[in-house]
Amino acid sequence: MSASAAFASPSPTFSAAPATTPLVKAPDNTTLPMLGDSARGDLSPVVERRLGEEIMNDIRRDPDYLDDDPILEYLNNFGNALVDAAPGARGESNFNFGFFAVRDPMLNAFALPGGFIAVHSALLIAAQNESELASVMSHEIGHVEQRHIARMLGQQRQDALLPIAAMILAVLAAKASPDAAMGVIMGGQGLALQRQLSFSRDAEREADRVGFQIMRSAGYDTSGMVSFFKRLENSNKLYGELPAFLSSHPLTGERIADIQARVREMPRKQARPDSIEFHLVRARARVLQDESVKGRADARAAFQAQLAQENKQQQVAAQYGLAFLALREGELDKAQGWLDKARVSMQPKPGVFSAEPDGTSGEAMFKGLGIEIKLAPGQPQNVLEQAAKDAAQAQQQFPLSRALARQYASAMIAAGQNEEAARYLREQVRQYREEPKLYDLLAKAYSGQNKIALQHMALAESYALTGALPAAVDQLHLARKANDASFYDQAVIDAREREIQQKQKDVKDDGKKK
Repeated sequence: MSASAAFASPSPTFSAAPATTPLVKAPDNTTLPMLGDSARGDLSPVVERRLGEEIMNDIRRDPDYLDDDPILEYLNNFGNALVDAAPGARGESNFNFGFFAVRDPMLNAFALPGGFIAVHSALLIAAQNESELASVMSHEIGHVEQRHIARMLGQQRQDALLPIAAMILAVLAAKASPDAAMGVIMGGQGLALQRQLSFSRDAEREADRVGFQIMRSAGYDTSGMVSFFKRLENSNKLYGELPAFLSSHPLTGERIADIQARVREMPRKQARPDSIEFHLVRARARVLQDESVKGRADARAAFQAQLAQENKQQQVAAQYGLAFLALREGELDKAQGWLDKARVSMQPKPGVFSAEPDGTSGEAMFKGLGIEIKLAPGQPQNVLEQAAKDAAQAQQQFPLSRALARQYASAMIAAGQNEEAARYLREQVRQYREEPKLYDLLAKAYSGQNKIALQHMALAESYALTGALPAAVDQLHLARKANDASFYDQAVIDAREREIQQKQKDVKDDGKKK
């Protein structure tokens, strides 16, 4: 794997389907393997999803996981729109795809078991338009659609190669360094290395083909895949690229030629323009990628250079980025000033019609950043109360935004409106049971009301959702001992503790079977 390999799978040993696997025609008439029971038997969709969730629990605890609600919301909206454009991408298991970002200077992306897809912050920043980003994410969706991990493990069982544990190590190593992942995979695999690398190249080509069709179906310019490959090729010149027979991925030049041929075969059509949210999210990623003194100076210089561009979206994104950077540095007046400039810049000039593509205007992200500024440490009570009012208005205006929903709860808690926050959050957890952040916020609201038993019960649910089962049990023990635990609370605690302990036992039993 090259030092800057993008469109990368989590492990460089994804194997192609066995020769006996039947073939089907993809939407673009590309011949693709149809996975049979032999592949599913090694890693069923249920086990594949469980494995992905276990890996995600580790990644979410990593400091380089970009736990930024606007970035996460954008990636999930964007990624799932691509998935929806590809009939059958969710497979017979009907995977719920999840997209996230990790802080990393390498141009890379990777897919995990069960439909979890990561984008490195550097890749998000390097993508010049949404078509380029779509090319990367569609490629990774292709890995999931074709169930390359199940196929890899099916082949490995025949060859007595890597166990699942080594694959998990490779996934976590790949997040920080593709070379480190290669080191994990290569350990003890000398005799089978060449065969496995060959399979990986086949899987990458297959994901290219599937990704190409997905992004075309979603309305993006397929030449974006070519332009991003060329950027990768230029990046690889700095690091050097392995010979094709030693690389786990096809050489970038080979992939460029293949995709260019496909682009020429397709009739030209108008590609969808970029949304302003894409540029705003890139600005946030640039600030969060490196928050050292030098990193912030570099981000500021990049934004200042953007201000000089004639493209309005670039100018607005630069102003937004400078506002976010000032917020992170604690300069709240400056942050508000830059945000105000960005919002003014988004307004069309008098007498000139200017509508953003698909009706987007970035208003949800502008409102969100405005609320972030009002909720910053050191703000007086009247500003916090205004933040709660602004958040209520934003949540009503954008009811589908999960980022704004959580921000609304945070604003109420910050303003001391704990009872209202708890009432709202109880409704939220009934609708969105899989969001640990909601339970964390609910615990804060209960703490503000001095409801100790309920606080620990909420924390127990948050820990359980993130796979920290022993910590969840500890929280239930604390809830049981709380002076305000009612008879009903005690019954709920006992029942929940039995459920979590059974889940702990199941996890241990699964580990023994592996």
